[in-house]
Order: sequence, then C-alpha cells, then structure tokens
Amino acid sequence: MTDNRTAARLQMAALLLLLPLAWFVYDGLRERNVNTGDRAPNFKVTTERGRTLTRSDFGGKVLVLNFWASWCPPCVEETPSMNAMARELGAKGVVVLGISVDQNAQAYRRFLEDHGVVFETALDPEEIVNSEFGTFKYPETYVIRDGKVRIKYIGPRDWSDPAIRNEIESLL
Repeated sequence: MTDNRTAARLQMAALLLLLPLAWFVYDGLRERNVNTGDRAPNFKVTTERGRTLTRSDFGGKVLVLNFWASWCPPCVEETPSMNAMARELGAKGVVVLGISVDQNAQAYRRFLEDHGVVFETALDPEEIVNSEFGTFKYPETYVIRDGKVRIKYIGPRDWSDPAIRNEIESLL
C-alpha cells in the first residue's frame, strides 16, 4: 500500500514538473499573430536618430508601425506616400515608426538616404519586434492607439489615399 502511494506521489510530482515545461515549449513554438483589436506587444527599439522608443512612449498618439526591408519592392513603392503622410499628419498626433528587418545595415542606411525617409526608423536585423507581432510579410503596418491595434494593413498601401487617411485620422 505504501509503495502504491509513493508511486502515485512521484507520478503526481513528475506531472506537476512537466506541465510548466510543456507550457514553456508550447508558448515558444506557437505562432504569434497580432490582429485588429489585440493589445500590441511591448517593444523597445533604438531609432536611427539614437532615440530609444517603446510602445508606451506614444501614449494617446496614433502610432503607425510599419515593418519593411530595403530589398522589398512593395516597401520601396509605398515609401514616398508614407513620407508624405508622416509630414502631413505628424502635427495632428500621428507618429510613423518604420522597423526594418534588413540584415545589412549599409543597405538599410542607403535606403533611408536614397528615399529621403523623414519618419523615425529602427533596424531590427534579428527580427525580434516583428516576430512579437507575428509579422513575416512585408510591408505590414499596425495602427496603434492607447496600446491597442486599431487597424492592420498587410501589403503596400498608398498612404495618400483619402480612405486610408480618414481611417487613421478617425483615431485622433
């Protein structure tokens, strides 16, 4: 009888030890995918201008968080209209932050110079931030207000399109 109790206790202890391990493995392997209505993951980046930014730094402002790469033709295509939007809506409280997944820092900086990028950008070659969002298609953009994803765009956009501008401005 005592041996059965001891065996049962050992089995229970082993199960209690394995459950957290199983959860840790599952959580590490599951694909994250942030969608409209979800809380935006916390992040921390250092921009090209040397500023350290986190999600909470944007408070009540509208954050347009754009994931891109210099080698991505659709990203190149949308950059001029994103520049224009950043210039025009910045005074109203819209902040554009581009996070590049470029592995090559020179290509990244050349892109910024060649395309006259006016909004804040950060280089994330380890793809830490985009993996927290579940982003693997470029460009992909999240419009965030008060820590919550309000709009998600997959693929390039013409940021001068009045419908898109109205969507973003409606969050102000």
